[in-house]
Amino acid sequence: MAAGATAAKLHLSSAAAAGRRPSLLHLAAVAVLCSLSYLLGIWHHGGFSTAPTAGASAAVSIATAVSCASPTPTVSAGSSSPSSAGPLDFAAHHTAEGMEAEAAPRQRAYEACPAKYSEYTPCEDVDRSLRFSRDRLVYRERHCPSSDAERQRCLVPAPRGYRNPFPWPASRDVAWFANVPHKELTVEKAVQNWIRVDGDKFRFPGGGTMFPRGADAYIDDIGRIIPLRDGSIRTALDTGCGVASWGAYLLSRNILAMSFAPRDSHEAQVQFALERGVPAMIGVLASNRLTYPARSFDMAHCSRCLIPWQLYDGLYLIEIDRVLRPGGYWILSGPPINWKKHWKGWARTREDLNAEQQAIEKVAKSLCWKKVMEVGDIAIWQKPTNHIHCKAIHKVIKSPPFCSSQNPDAAWYDKMETCITPLPEVSDLKEVAGGELKKWPERLTAVPPRIASGSIEGVTEEMYVEDTELWKRRVGHYKSVISQFGQKGRYRNLLDMNAKFGSFAAALVDDPVWVMNMVPTVGNSTTLGVIYERGLIGSYQDWCEGMSTYPRTYDLIHADSVFTLYNGRCEMENILLEMDRILRPEGTVIIRDDVDLLVKIKSIADGMRWNSQIVDHEDGPLVREKLLLVVKTYWTLGDNKQWE
Repeated sequence: MAAGATAAKLHLSSAAAAGRRPSLLHLAAVAVLCSLSYLLGIWHHGGFSTAPTAGASAAVSIATAVSCASPTPTVSAGSSSPSSAGPLDFAAHHTAEGMEAEAAPRQRAYEACPAKYSEYTPCEDVDRSLRFSRDRLVYRERHCPSSDAERQRCLVPAPRGYRNPFPWPASRDVAWFANVPHKELTVEKAVQNWIRVDGDKFRFPGGGTMFPRGADAYIDDIGRIIPLRDGSIRTALDTGCGVASWGAYLLSRNILAMSFAPRDSHEAQVQFALERGVPAMIGVLASNRLTYPARSFDMAHCSRCLIPWQLYDGLYLIEIDRVLRPGGYWILSGPPINWKKHWKGWARTREDLNAEQQAIEKVAKSLCWKKVMEVGDIAIWQKPTNHIHCKAIHKVIKSPPFCSSQNPDAAWYDKMETCITPLPEVSDLKEVAGGELKKWPERLTAVPPRIASGSIEGVTEEMYVEDTELWKRRVGHYKSVISQFGQKGRYRNLLDMNAKFGSFAAALVDDPVWVMNMVPTVGNSTTLGVIYERGLIGSYQDWCEGMSTYPRTYDLIHADSVFTLYNGRCEMENILLEMDRILRPEGTVIIRDDVDLLVKIKSIADGMRWNSQIVDHEDGPLVREKLLLVVKTYWTLGDNKQWE
């Protein structure tokens, strides 16, 4: 019983014992105390809604005020009795199932990491990489912390003076120097027009080692050889991407490139790309497969990417063959292409360069690729649309053999092999293995061949169509409760941590954003191939580990049922700290999950310099699934502000 009511009862008892009748003053006091007790009870059960407390950043609240128009009483979240209609209550009133309120997790205030961790990439840590073999660049592959002692349980700081990136499309050509304070590339690549410093900004002129006239002109040269504007080419892979100018300029042609480069002596290549608002990840061709399923990309590209394609029995070209779709193209510019013109500038002998080109041609031929054309500094090959002829040829050649038992889509620490990944069987020479894709943009919503063929167990066409419509509605709801979502240019780089079929990204296709669709390795990872068939990009990921990207990569992170998926697999704290690492200051997080988990998540998030609110499901307060909406507050290296 409330303390006020108890006091009133005690007062009445003492009055009766004295044999005196209570006065009007006493009765009034009892009424006031009972009223206060009643009001306190309503407040305790969430009957009143308060405005969110202002945070340290300009982004104070991400939840737009919503009023209940219906006069019918509604049930507040966590309450068993109806309350009067009024503003939705975004406060959390739940505790984890089976837990008393007093047993809820205690809030911990997370400290900022030391300054040296400003660009920390946990699975590509430079010091840890030195423990591994230099052979075939194995030391530059993913090597994540192997124990809790190696994990950083602190908040990665932004550099002093960090500013929100320029909105797209301005960001393609300019970035703040303070955000990526590295001048190495401006010196090393000065004559190649990659990047230059202009006061407090970097400028990206669009140049490259093999495209001195700029990326746009270089892409036009490619477009004279293969079709780049009719929608038949939508997804591209750029190996050794530099600052990703090739991918940046392909976007105007509705081609979405996955660019990657290792974390190496060219400081922050991938970080520059992401700061520009261009898709990119840290990655390298070494011993592991690239983290994409078979038949993902319409086109793959290497512009002086320094990958030894001819070595190790053609292993790296064999891996490119695995991820190229039937009929896909491989583009090579730089050594050894056009060596007769460039050999002196490349400081190599004619014989050496000629031998390298002949070795590459031999590997391409063994993969049954057809050389489309070599013009100037560009050479292009095309993969066959099926393997009918190729298998007949390999009955004689037999090198490399066709793989017999591997899963062609497995690509999470799976080793590359010197065997050809067989394409799905066809009955006719003109048939496209695995099913022909629609041209863009029709392929975004058309039923993907992997689903239409029934090759993904338990997934039907109806499920896919329903999922697409569901996420259109859900994204509409997000825009209604997150005011920033409707602001053009507020977001550019988005991450979907549990993408399934990529329908969240598909619902945003008309917005000036791109989405990295991650498919967790612990779930149904067979759906990543569907995402690529839709003309979207993504990767496999185990969220118990760090992501292969730099800090402050994404403007918005979407986590649908991620914590349910990983419940019991690894610590919730580790996933949240990784999300904080890759989220930009003043960035947004949408966590969709069971309310009991969200209560636990919020108790951790409140100690991470995040402003958060639990919001009802789009279908109303009676649904157990809720949304936790978050804004990361702005703070930088050396900010000594005390956080409560």
